[in-house]
Amino acid sequence: MATSKSRFLTAQWRNLVMLNYEVDPEILKPYLPAFTEIDFWEGKALVSMVGFLFKETKVLGVKWPWHVNFEEVNLRFYVRHFDGKQWKRGAVFVSEIVPKPVIVLIANNLYKEHYRALPMRHSISKQGRDQTNFLYEWKLNGRWNKLGATVRNSLTPIIAGSQEEFIFEHYWGYNRLTDSKTMQYEVEHVAWQIAEVTDYVFEADIAALYGKAFVPYLSKQPYSAYWASGSDIAVRIADKLLFAPVLPDAMTEDVAN
Repeated sequence: MATSKSRFLTAQWRNLVMLNYEVDPEILKPYLPAFTEIDFWEGKALVSMVGFLFKETKVLGVKWPWHVNFEEVNLRFYVRHFDGKQWKRGAVFVSEIVPKPVIVLIANNLYKEHYRALPMRHSISKQGRDQTNFLYEWKLNGRWNKLGATVRNSLTPIIAGSQEEFIFEHYWGYNRLTDSKTMQYEVEHVAWQIAEVTDYVFEADIAALYGKAFVPYLSKQPYSAYWASGSDIAVRIADKLLFAPVLPDAMTEDVAN
C-alpha cells in the first residue's frame, strides 16, 4: 500500500518465536485502542508471547552505537480498524522488553509503546542434525525468565488463510492514547517463511510482568507455537486516529453476523 509517511525505523527482525494463548477477551479491553476491535481467530481471542532479534537497526537512517543489534520479547494481541475503505489488521502491545534504555525512552514517548529495559540474552544452538533451539531470556527480580522453541531446519511459506497467516501477517500497529485517540503506524515487510516447532519453553513471572489477569491463561499450554525466519522491516512515522469512519450498511451487516 502506498503511503506518504516517511520511515522512522528500519531493521531486520530475525528468528521469531511465537507462543499463542487463548484468553478471555474481557482482559484485553483495558488495552484496546479507540476505533479498533479485537480480531478473533475462529472465535478465539489470542495473545502471543514473542521473542526475536533486532539486527542492523537504524532510526531515521542512523545506526546508533550499541543500539544496532539486540533482543526483544513482547506480549501482543490482535485488532482490526476500518479506515473508511477497508479493514486494517494490526497488533497491540501489552508489554515489550528490550535491553536498551534509550529505546524505551524513544518508543514510549514517540509511539506511546509499553517498553521496559531489562537485562537480556539469547542463544541459538543445534539440536542434532535436523533441529535448532532458539532461546530468549530476560532478568527480572534476580530471576532469568525464558521463552524459546526447538525448530525443524526446514522452511516453508505461510499458507493463505492459515492460523500462521493470521498470527504473522499484520502490517499495522495500534496504541491507546486516550478513550478517543489512537496512535497508528504502518509496518512493512515481505511475507515470512516458517518452520515447524517441535518443543517450546516459557518460564516467567507472569503476574509481575503482565498482571494477575493474564496468569490463568499464560500458565496453560499454548494454543499453538510458531517460528518465522523474519526479514528486513520498516516502521513508518505514526499518526493519530481521532474518529471512526462509518461502516457501509452491507459491511455492518457482515460484522453483526
